Amino acid sequence: MAAQPLSRMLRRLLRSSARSCSSGAPVTQPRPGESARAASEELSRRRQFLREHAAPFSAFLTDSFGRQHSYLRISLTEKCNLRCQYCMPEEGVPLTPKANLLTTEEILTLARLFVKEGIDKIRLTGGEPLIRPDVVDIVAQLQRLEGLRTIGVTTNGINLARLLPQLQKAGLSAINISLDTLVPAKFEFIVRRKGFHKVMEGIHKAIELGYNPVKVNCVVMRGLNEDELLDFAALTEGLPLDVRFIEYMPFDGNKWNFKKMVSYKEMLDTIRQQWPELEKLPEEESSTAKAFKIPGFQGQISFITSMSEHFCGTCNRLRITADGNLKVCLFGNSEVSLRDHLRAGASEQELLRIIGAAVGRKKRQHAELFLMFHDSPPANPSIASWDPLHVQDLRPRMSFSSQMVTLWKGCRVPQALLLAQQWLGSGCFQRHYTSRADSDANSKCLSPGSWVPAAPSGPQLTSEQLTHVDSEGRAAMVDVGRKPDTERVAVASAVVCLGPVAFKLVQQNQLKKGDALVVAQLAGIQAAKVTSQLIPLCHHVALSHVQVQLELDSTRHAVRIQASCRARGPTGVEMEALTSAAVAALTLYDMCKAVSRDIVLEEIKLISKTGGQRGDFHQA
Repeated sequence: MAAQPLSRMLRRLLRSSARSCSSGAPVTQPRPGESARAASEELSRRRQFLREHAAPFSAFLTDSFGRQHSYLRISLTEKCNLRCQYCMPEEGVPLTPKANLLTTEEILTLARLFVKEGIDKIRLTGGEPLIRPDVVDIVAQLQRLEGLRTIGVTTNGINLARLLPQLQKAGLSAINISLDTLVPAKFEFIVRRKGFHKVMEGIHKAIELGYNPVKVNCVVMRGLNEDELLDFAALTEGLPLDVRFIEYMPFDGNKWNFKKMVSYKEMLDTIRQQWPELEKLPEEESSTAKAFKIPGFQGQISFITSMSEHFCGTCNRLRITADGNLKVCLFGNSEVSLRDHLRAGASEQELLRIIGAAVGRKKRQHAELFLMFHDSPPANPSIASWDPLHVQDLRPRMSFSSQMVTLWKGCRVPQALLLAQQWLGSGCFQRHYTSRADSDANSKCLSPGSWVPAAPSGPQLTSEQLTHVDSEGRAAMVDVGRKPDTERVAVASAVVCLGPVAFKLVQQNQLKKGDALVVAQLAGIQAAKVTSQLIPLCHHVALSHVQVQLELDSTRHAVRIQASCRARGPTGVEMEALTSAAVAALTLYDMCKAVSRDIVLEEIKLISKTGGQRGDFHQA
């Protein structure tokens, strides 16, 4: 009962303002039995808060720290047509029954209520919002809300080119497109689906329709795509893009590890080394991005520093999930079901009180996450082997800038697809893959290459005793602490006999699971860097280079694999090379097992090793 007089008092207080709101300062409803004097004192405090701000703002959307929330993100669906490594597990996530999801009318009812209270920007998210059948109609309905200045969408871009003309007519005014790599093969690895050329087509369509800037969101993960920072930044030279580099953040199912995170300052240093004239741009109020521009470039780059330099103090965002829960913090676990109250017949004022109470409980910052990151030891960029997704050696061999010029000048689907096929080598019957990162200008990521067997060398020194057991025959790790650091190189090989049917599908890149050679190559690189986690008594080695080559042998209907590893340290890298070759072979088996059960893995062996006190070894 006490809430109604208090609400009327607040409405009278704001009646003279230009803005039509239901209230004007942070509101917490009096608890049952609370005295009128306490309520009066609370009201006096809120009045003082209003005097200290230039414009009155809805009490229900202002938290106890004075943050005014004018930006609402609405999830239209939990479903997604991709399975990004950093976002969700490969098997997807459990989906809420359709009956428990917000209907279109419920979405619009809540949007109308929030806009009436002061929300002036709504972003539609997911899942993937553009797979919702009525997304165009939702945008059109939102466009009619008085006071709503911006309607945006965050999309993976797969359906964007097809829907964007309709969305623009309906009133869509801002676009964020997620793209984490400019290498088609790596794109397929990251998102576990095909579609690189569709995303590129969507970006081109947004530029063609006059969106400026077109925001491109890139989640940067150590060992996966941090080597593409300069390529992404170079895109802004001739295109109206805002490339936004996002620090890798933890979500349920993405197996977050702070060692995978590349900090804002590290990214900035990398880009400044290439463009020292990089200029800092003024930050907008409540902006989550630190923006920079390279003089003379059409677009700009930005950094979303959620982990290293959080922006909780100026957060103005609220979120409604697809099942109707209000989240006041992306990292918080606290949710309030607006859907349940809406379906129970709650009045607008009752919904506002529920929203105001949730906003009032919002914490100063996402404390647990902040402490988790800042209490962790700093990641060492040189220790790549901590990262099971480290595929730094898979890169386009020619200048990416020149490739992108070809793509963006009058880009259409056939051209984009043709360029992707050139990168993938999918048009060739003789396919030879190499992951070499330090090759010369004439080499290509997926190019013909020769297989040169190592020549036998001089005397080979071996030990007459097993080194990984103690005097009593128990397993023991060798102590390498007193050994000198030397340059170590090892090469191993394997052969996978596929049979004629599977071999032809691999050769023509027609497997339903995807490009078997690319996936096997990436798996081999990944395995080399986690060898010590797979082989119990292996030492952890900081590899400086991993190379995995795959060559088709049509006479045997086989794939020949050669893996080489390099490091400087007190112990050899032959186990890393052998593990790399073996896992690449196993991956090929996994990719092809649905086609044939007659696949044979053979000739897994060490070809050569150099460095170390026992001398070099070369096997013919």
